[in-house]
Amino acid sequence: MPASAPPESAGPPRPPAPDAPSPPRPWRRWRRVLPWVVLLTLASGGWMVARVSTTTRATGGPFNMPLEWHVMVGLGIVMMLIFGHIRFALYPRLRRAVAASDWPAGGEALASIRGWVAINLTIGIVIVLVTLMGTAT
Repeated sequence: MPASAPPESAGPPRPPAPDAPSPPRPWRRWRRVLPWVVLLTLASGGWMVARVSTTTRATGGPFNMPLEWHVMVGLGIVMMLIFGHIRFALYPRLRRAVAASDWPAGGEALASIRGWVAINLTIGIVIVLVTLMGTAT
């Protein structure tokens, strides 16, 4: 049996990809807004805890934060620290590697970013589950 010939191309050849495409416009906006969202989340959470504490004490009751709130606060701060590490350490490393066309270093930085994002996502899911379990009791 003769070997089959390679398939014909489906059209004209593709033009080469640009050397360094810029990120999409929404991503650039998101990168600038996200640090402010993180700070606003921390500030609003602190304000809500302080408000409940003040209201409870004003009515004469003792204020004890539920366990779920402690978990949310602690893991939320861990998530913010992970975000800071990604944004201010790993992302610049990735940008430098891409600018220098050092693809192995860029791949390592991107793999590290993906790992930390997966950890942050897992922590977020744990926070939601702990909160839902706490409200169910």
